[in-house]
Amino acid sequence: MGTIKLSREALIHNLDIIAHQVGGKDKIAVVLKDNAYGHGAVMIAEAASEYGVKQAVVRLEREAEEIVNFFDNVLILGQIATKVHPKFSYALNSLEEIVHYPIGARVELKIDTGMHRNGIAPEQIEEAFEKMAAHGLVCIGMMSHFRAADTLSSEWFWQRQTFDNLKDKATHLAKKYGYSLRFHISNSAGMFRSSVCSDDMVRAGIALYGCLEMDTTLFQPPLKSVLSLWGDKIATRVLKSGERVGYNGIYEAECDEVISTYDLGYANGLDRLASNRYVTPDGIALRGRISMDSASFSSEAEELMIFGNANAYARAVGTIGYEILACLDKDLKREWVY
Repeated sequence: MGTIKLSREALIHNLDIIAHQVGGKDKIAVVLKDNAYGHGAVMIAEAASEYGVKQAVVRLEREAEEIVNFFDNVLILGQIATKVHPKFSYALNSLEEIVHYPIGARVELKIDTGMHRNGIAPEQIEEAFEKMAAHGLVCIGMMSHFRAADTLSSEWFWQRQTFDNLKDKATHLAKKYGYSLRFHISNSAGMFRSSVCSDDMVRAGIALYGCLEMDTTLFQPPLKSVLSLWGDKIATRVLKSGERVGYNGIYEAECDEVISTYDLGYANGLDRLASNRYVTPDGIALRGRISMDSASFSSEAEELMIFGNANAYARAVGTIGYEILACLDKDLKREWVY
């Protein structure tokens, strides 16, 4: 079923760059949602913990439960608490959801600074603190999210300013209700937009995995891809001139050509839109249509690297590396290679 190979050296390299950028590893929270962007949440959690990272971010409680033993705190972005856990905190995304939390749950108030996706409006901050306190919640942080930190525009600046301008007010309200807050807005792109990190924590997602892409006008950190995808050969044949391969025969050999089928298909996350148009980093062409569980390449190698950086494969199908990584089959074998 193919193999995902992970480079510990690349992961540590990326963590070193991030730690230097933000002022220390104690500020890093590794984003492990959606199986650590397809890399394998437990494997990445263990390696990040060994490096010295003490904070993590996930989407769901079940994801938090998988990796909580490696960290001091796990922030859960997309689920209202069903339990009170001393190491769990939850992104509080609206005033309405406050009453649905169990008393004593730890939350981090999300402010909508311009993403307009979730979070409370800045003018609702006093009401939010009053309602959190009245319901017996423990607020440990205030957070937001950049919508365009990877592009050259004014948006990063005004979102940053909107968030920073609320810190004094939030600190005053926190003191009133007996809370102690941490502040964070920076995602992977955001942390590289300034030489000074004013956040208490940064949420390192795609940069951690080495697939951050910034506008060409912005600083691009020299990150390394952690993940490469490999297929094992199922069968080899000589495709005669004029013969076609795969469903609907969309590739026709112009001359006799060695073709091998490998054990990866769209069920494993190999996007079908790459059919008959993708070329691997080693110059090996994908021939014909990708099937559910297999794909054919102009190769006879026993093991074939499909991609070494998800961004390259993403460009072939008109999407982003995030999507390619997040759609990788959780059942694929994952292993550290160096």
